[in-house]
Amino acid sequence: MSQRILVIQADVVQANVIRRSLLSAFDATLQVEWVRNCAEGVLRLENVSRQAADPITAIIADLFLSDSQGVDTVERLLRVAPHVPILLLCSPQHEAIARLAIQRGAHDYLLRDNLNSEVLMKSLLSMIGRAANIGALFEENERAQAVLNSIGDAIISVDPEGEVTYLNAVAESLTGWPHTEAVGQTSEKVLRIVDATTRESVPNPLTAAMIANETLVLPPNSICIRRDGVEIAIEDSTAPIHDHHGQLTGAVMVFHDVSAARAQAMRLSHLAWHDSLTDLPNSTLFNDRLTQAMALAHRHGHKLAVIFVDVDRFKIVNDSLGHLIGDRLLQSVAHRLQSCVRSTDTVSRRGGDEFVILLSEVAHAEDAGICAEKILADFSAPHFIDQHAVQVTASLGIATYPDDGTEAETLLRNADFAMYYAKDSGRHRYQFFKPALNLRTNGQQTVDDDLRQALARNEFILHYQPKINLMTGDIFGVEALVRWHHPQRGLMLPGEFIAAAEASGHIVPLGRWVLREACRQARRWRDAGLPALCVAINVSPLELRSDNFIADVYAALLETGLEPGDVEFELTDSVLMHDSDQVIAVLQVLKQAGVQLALDDFGAGRWSLCDLKRLPVNTLNLDPAIVRQLGTGTESASIFDNAIGALMGMSIDVNMKMRVVAKGVETHQELLFLQSHRCAGGQGHYFSQPLEVPEITKLLEEIVQTQCLLA
Repeated sequence: MSQRILVIQADVVQANVIRRSLLSAFDATLQVEWVRNCAEGVLRLENVSRQAADPITAIIADLFLSDSQGVDTVERLLRVAPHVPILLLCSPQHEAIARLAIQRGAHDYLLRDNLNSEVLMKSLLSMIGRAANIGALFEENERAQAVLNSIGDAIISVDPEGEVTYLNAVAESLTGWPHTEAVGQTSEKVLRIVDATTRESVPNPLTAAMIANETLVLPPNSICIRRDGVEIAIEDSTAPIHDHHGQLTGAVMVFHDVSAARAQAMRLSHLAWHDSLTDLPNSTLFNDRLTQAMALAHRHGHKLAVIFVDVDRFKIVNDSLGHLIGDRLLQSVAHRLQSCVRSTDTVSRRGGDEFVILLSEVAHAEDAGICAEKILADFSAPHFIDQHAVQVTASLGIATYPDDGTEAETLLRNADFAMYYAKDSGRHRYQFFKPALNLRTNGQQTVDDDLRQALARNEFILHYQPKINLMTGDIFGVEALVRWHHPQRGLMLPGEFIAAAEASGHIVPLGRWVLREACRQARRWRDAGLPALCVAINVSPLELRSDNFIADVYAALLETGLEPGDVEFELTDSVLMHDSDQVIAVLQVLKQAGVQLALDDFGAGRWSLCDLKRLPVNTLNLDPAIVRQLGTGTESASIFDNAIGALMGMSIDVNMKMRVVAKGVETHQELLFLQSHRCAGGQGHYFSQPLEVPEITKLLEEIVQTQCLLA
């Protein structure tokens, strides 16, 4: 008996595509009949039933026909052919309706946009296998058996007594039972399924489908125990099989291995709740645990404590030893903090060098002080990282529930205030929160007040970090990096005061000073006969929006005699946050004048291709976080290649050439990777840390001397 497929499709071109796809797989063993609308389809099904002709094996119908749409199409067809499986074709915007139609009795659906011969055949055969006649199809057609074995899903069928009648090759692999041994065995023996969590047996799906006489699916988290004991996570669809008269003749189960998908889902879930560097709970998970702990504390009338931990002077370690050592130091700190608390407590990384600890239950507030003393004692020992013995201290702030706050946000804020008080009091100590504390605000105000006088007192200096041509090894430029010699706090890095400068508006006069001082220093080097270098300057959006910015640039160039191309402005992702049209207009003027423009943090996900097309930049600075991944495997190569690919595509569109400079280069492995991918330039601790003027000048003089000797 041949197989007959009824195609209900108004579009003659689409109908011919489906027909050719079906015939190419089954040749003469398959008959394909085509009608244009639902009414013709119903009439054809009724005629087949009245004439007792060869039955229709399956229906392929468009979800939206001229005389019937959506669920109505399925219901009309099922009224005349309740046991014939239906495969629906629909557009992506109608997927929700297609899923509803499946609930009403259709077996599956395919998107017309993704329709091809392989997808169509696999879906059709899988549907037929679930709904009816797998055994007959297999016995009548050897080619059908080959197709069933090529399907990625496992297929197993049983007779009404629950004895196995068929397994395809995938089912043999997942159950561990060869077809020859499985046929005639009970499905319970061949197919052992348990719940992954409870380890209890799951009712046999084939038997259950026959009893319920409807399509069923396994509970989530089901595991198939293979014959050799290996456990495989599976998902399935199991349906009863009926003959042409509607009598139950068995059941068929289509299932597949989802072990990798479940493992990936677990990994993604873990990443969503944990810090990627230290594997500690992140802020989201910590806040959830804190909220639950506060509810329990309220119910049982006990206390809990929150301890804010900040690693003192961590930026010095990062700047002097590099980010790789800094990251490993944070991992070591995380390990020590965990060793200082109970298993019922939570240590979380808040971000950067800040950690926060939840002591879920304390008898007295003083108990949190005992824990803090233990942490400080542990911090007294150095962290051994490679050949470095890194010594750091910590400042801790403590707030307790309910004394210092009855809401999570309040408790965290008060612990943060206390930590800043400990830091301002000399570091490497802990401080309980007191209502009078508001040091963070006061400290910020102090920075704001000091910034007002810093320029007048000449407290700022510039350090310079070289940029290296990765093909020749030459220095082609330097980046000017501002430092603040604070009268009380000592040397402060930009991360400690730039945000305050931007918030208070002091960034504009500070930026003007950096521009002029960097240009003057470049002029001094040239007058001394040293190589001509392009000096890169970080510029804030506030500076770009200031009224006199372009005039200040022209004045600095005129005063020092530098060409516009001798200056490069480095832009951060905040350029596009506000007034982007105004900022871009300023950048266009600078670009037309010949000033170089560079885009920082490229590859970190903050810049889209549309952004790059809008900004008139000459250079893309590859983000240090991306650079740290280079050379570690195929993923890093893919990241870099994608970045270069996006650059090339964009360059073609706007007919401009761009240079890629990798920032944060710290290892020889990273350098080799960048060179092999023909990256133009690099900057980072591998070549040189930021240097004061005498040190960078000496380096340039040595280069000139070497060139003279070689000449």
